[in-house]
Amino acid sequence: MRFSVAWLREWVDPPIDVQTLADQLSMAGLEVDAIEPAAPAFSGVVVGEVLALEPHPNADKLRVCTVAAGRDEALQIVCGAANVAQGMRVPVALVGAELPGGFKIKRAKLRGVESLGMICSAAELGLAESSNGILPLPVQAPVGEDLRSYLALDDSCIEVDLTPDRGDCLGLAGIAREVAAINRTALRTPTITPVAATSDERPVVRLEAPEACPRYAARVVRGIDPTAETPLWMRERLRRSGLRAIHPVVDVTNYVMLELGQPMHGFDLAQIEEGIRVRLARDGERLALLNGEALTLRGDSLVIADAERPLALAGIMGGEGSGVTAATRDVLLESAFFAPTAIAGRARSYGLHTDSSHRFERGVDPGLQVRALERATELLLAIAGGAFGPVVDCAVADQLPQRAPLTLRRQRIAQVLGLELDDAVVEDLLVRLGMEVAPVAEGWSVVPPSSRFDLVLEVDLIADLGRLYGYDRIPVQRACSATVAHLPEETGFDLERAKLALVERGYFEVITYSFVSPDLQALLDPAATPLVLANPLSAEMAAMRTSLWPGLLQAARQNLARQQPRMRLFESGLRFRNVAGELHQEPVLAGLLVGDVAPEQWGEPARAIDFYDMKGDLEALLRLTGCPQTFRFVSGELAALHPGQTARIEREGRSVGVAGMLHPAIAAQLDIAGDVFLFELELGPLLDGALPAFQPLSKFPVIRRDLALELDEAIPYERVHHCIADAAGALLRELVLFDVYRGDKITPGCKSLALGLILQASSQTLTDQEVDEVLDGVLARLAGDLGARLRS
Repeated sequence: MRFSVAWLREWVDPPIDVQTLADQLSMAGLEVDAIEPAAPAFSGVVVGEVLALEPHPNADKLRVCTVAAGRDEALQIVCGAANVAQGMRVPVALVGAELPGGFKIKRAKLRGVESLGMICSAAELGLAESSNGILPLPVQAPVGEDLRSYLALDDSCIEVDLTPDRGDCLGLAGIAREVAAINRTALRTPTITPVAATSDERPVVRLEAPEACPRYAARVVRGIDPTAETPLWMRERLRRSGLRAIHPVVDVTNYVMLELGQPMHGFDLAQIEEGIRVRLARDGERLALLNGEALTLRGDSLVIADAERPLALAGIMGGEGSGVTAATRDVLLESAFFAPTAIAGRARSYGLHTDSSHRFERGVDPGLQVRALERATELLLAIAGGAFGPVVDCAVADQLPQRAPLTLRRQRIAQVLGLELDDAVVEDLLVRLGMEVAPVAEGWSVVPPSSRFDLVLEVDLIADLGRLYGYDRIPVQRACSATVAHLPEETGFDLERAKLALVERGYFEVITYSFVSPDLQALLDPAATPLVLANPLSAEMAAMRTSLWPGLLQAARQNLARQQPRMRLFESGLRFRNVAGELHQEPVLAGLLVGDVAPEQWGEPARAIDFYDMKGDLEALLRLTGCPQTFRFVSGELAALHPGQTARIEREGRSVGVAGMLHPAIAAQLDIAGDVFLFELELGPLLDGALPAFQPLSKFPVIRRDLALELDEAIPYERVHHCIADAAGALLRELVLFDVYRGDKITPGCKSLALGLILQASSQTLTDQEVDEVLDGVLARLAGDLGARLRS
């Protein structure tokens, strides 16, 4: 919300400077983002009157103007603007004036004719980004008066960053109420006199979706002056509030929105067939908006329609076909209350954000519509004239928000704020905030103003008391408590230790949003039903993640698009499961790998990451638990992963994670080139470690024996490892798989595994006979259990 301090002071004028005002607003919870001058610095510019003009003798596009500027003699000024005319009041930069950007006005000759100043455009004065000609001033502007003084340009503009709950301050009236309450200053609300109808024409209005639009006020205006222009004072207030002047009807509705906080709209009455219908859109209906976009509407979108077609996207933006133009003579003014739930998220779902949607989705005072309509009528009548019909106010009372009394307890105030306020202080603060207050036994019964949608609980009232009383006035009470030391569980496996282990293996930790694209979620986890947000930040952040993979993949895409081809990323956080309509939060640790195993270097050829590199990282992580033998990698299937490179991670028979290569079809849809590997582990089972038992190092030598086994291709190595470890017993220190062979030198349908068995005893040096006995037992077990045999 941006506003002019001079405009605010017409409503409330406390004896404080601009910086103090900004500090007060920030301390009251209305954070001030910026304070800016209303106009850039310039000097030596006065109001002038063009007395006469003649063609330039040496240039077709220039004219020689005689200008009165409050000096003893009229000035001769050469001007090239097409709109300069005799009798105009214009800004005149005198010789010696300094304009924005350090441009100084000097006595000059233009094509042989002396010019003693410059007639200025709005852009040259820094009052507009661009302009097509001289800035015309009102005919009553006093000649010779300094322009900064005449236009009150020594003003400041304050930009306030409001939180979503303070929609009541999205109008100057709301800001003024806050300032008046803070400073105990009288609020000078402008008197809005109802404009008497000068015609009997009433618009026909039908509310076909009263739960979304319970109030719609409208008025017909016929015969406005199509040549009328928005007065300079209104254009200036719009500019200082961040809006540009467009058309008198549009400017009036925007002005009322900025002043009162009520968005409005003006329709070209000639484009409306058989009255107004406020209804839900029909799936597939088309609507061309004022910004030129053509929308295909959904059935949950509220529209303003006539008998034939939608005219506007309700509470968001008007339609191109019914908007006012330079030729418009008859207008329908709209002032409505749209339920916040009917507007929230709709604009974003269409890729839009407007001043109207920003206000309606936060909540507009449901009692403001007729007052705003009367204010707009008053202004439009003064600017463009016309004949006004009576105000038609259609309302469904039982659908309008009702403010039920809230009970405010003394004890709860003391509990939340940490101090006891006198009853008189509490009542004074509440009344200054515009609330109706009645004493009850335990405190007060309070009815908030209809504009305050944020006051729904007792604690909301207490928060308002605190900010108006002043949080800086609440005494500091330092908490004091006994410190109890808790020894960590010896079997515990700390998450930070797991993170450090991954960092040491070349991973980077990332933090991604818990809200993800529903489309990406469905692509990766089609079986899950995600929880969809009612009011998402954007269409790409509309669902709560059921896995950490969507965020990791988006991070990878961002980095790949910025020429970062090698990545190892991990994230710890919550995934959100929809279990019978209830939210289940599960802490997990997930990772992503893409690119080469090692950075490019001269001493080692480049090699792309494969499944076993990721598996090795996970095995290193699982070893830190102290009980890696309780975890197993089992072949599995998952929609998001390659069917031949997917593993479930089990702990004692229970699935606790998954790892694998991203399905190539999904990678192609995400425009990711190369293989991407993903893993996700539940943190609970991962962090449930075991206390390792000390094993003294043997002082006796190790003995290695290598075996080349031939066995069926379908038998996984895990079974071979388990079989050998079981048969060799305690003498087996390590088992190394150092070669896998598939080819025409072995039986078709088989593979060859080259294994190194490292044997060691803790009490003696093993003899050849003892080693041979172990090997014979291993081979017999392999043959009996797996049908494996030594290669000949």
